[in-house]
Amino acid sequence: MDFGLTEEQRLIVETTRAFVENELYPHEAEVERTGVLRKELVDEIKQKAIETGLYAANMPEGVGGAGLDTVSWLLYEKELGRANYALHWTCVGRPSNILLAGTDAQKEKYLYPCIRGEKSDCLAMTEPGAGSDLRGMKATAVEKGGDWLVNGTKHFISHAMEADFVILFVASGEEDTPRGKKKKITAFFVDKGHPGMTIREGYRNVSHRGYSNAIIEFDDCRLPNEAILGEVHKGFEVANAWLGATRLQVAATCLGRAERALTHAIEYAAQREQFGQKIGKFQGISFKLADMATELKAADLLTFEAGWKFDQGTVTDADMAMAKLKATEVLAFVADEAIQIHGGMGLMDDLPLERIWRDARVERIWEGTSEIQRHIISRALLRPHGA
Repeated sequence: MDFGLTEEQRLIVETTRAFVENELYPHEAEVERTGVLRKELVDEIKQKAIETGLYAANMPEGVGGAGLDTVSWLLYEKELGRANYALHWTCVGRPSNILLAGTDAQKEKYLYPCIRGEKSDCLAMTEPGAGSDLRGMKATAVEKGGDWLVNGTKHFISHAMEADFVILFVASGEEDTPRGKKKKITAFFVDKGHPGMTIREGYRNVSHRGYSNAIIEFDDCRLPNEAILGEVHKGFEVANAWLGATRLQVAATCLGRAERALTHAIEYAAQREQFGQKIGKFQGISFKLADMATELKAADLLTFEAGWKFDQGTVTDADMAMAKLKATEVLAFVADEAIQIHGGMGLMDDLPLERIWRDARVERIWEGTSEIQRHIISRALLRPHGA
């Protein structure tokens, strides 16, 4: 096993980190204070990201992306994850990989403009009554007169207010299974402003200020067959095939923020004096740092091993669940301990620690809760034994 980075990977890390520190960090305080990303700021940073080659770097080279392997992509995500989420996600766009599943016509309309930075997408799956249990979604698509009529409500839809189109997942039928009836899901493209679709502001969120969520309502929204992504009733298959690595993306961005918090804690412990000596000399502080570094290293190894296995074609759902579970929970632990080491100053907005601490909370919920990750892992352990 070789744990070293290639020269290209080192360059990716250096380039992305420099961009984050020079172009994103200076604007964090404004976004945290106002909860708003100004359009002119987004356009300015987006253009710089395009010129630097960081925009849509997650996409294959053949469609205009950087063609990164999974490990390199996770290194890139880890560095971006150091910054305010709204800034790095909105200004350094990474179009959803699911766009690659579209037809040629759909790629021309949606994929390529996203890669060029002319459009942005959002995914609409979650509903008020269907979070972890996506098969419980109540929004429906019914075939009528050669088209599909969509009705229902989606919520917690990230950056839908800013997106140019929605990738929508709705129930389109039912099938009988040994465990009873199961809903069939179909995915659709829906352009912003399409008749029958209304997007309104969502909820105030303690995490990721500036990164908005929205509620989307569908009232007899008529969609043609040409709007279907993939095949009818095969929406989950499309999602599983193209969105599997998003849990690794969450893990990687959490690692970046945890590393930033740990760095602050180490520097503070090495400089702050109490009782006539640096606080880092007290075991109560130094042992915290040791535990933080050890847990972070474990999360890092789990995440990048899963990334390596993804490229080898041997990754399992349990591998990705372990990475997501460990990285998100380590971020919460490191952020909390970093604040404890700083004392009262850790909760002041002069430092990024209180933001990292707040932002960490949502990571154990979205893209699959910690409980769902544990379910996936335990199922993988028990199923071979018939349990």
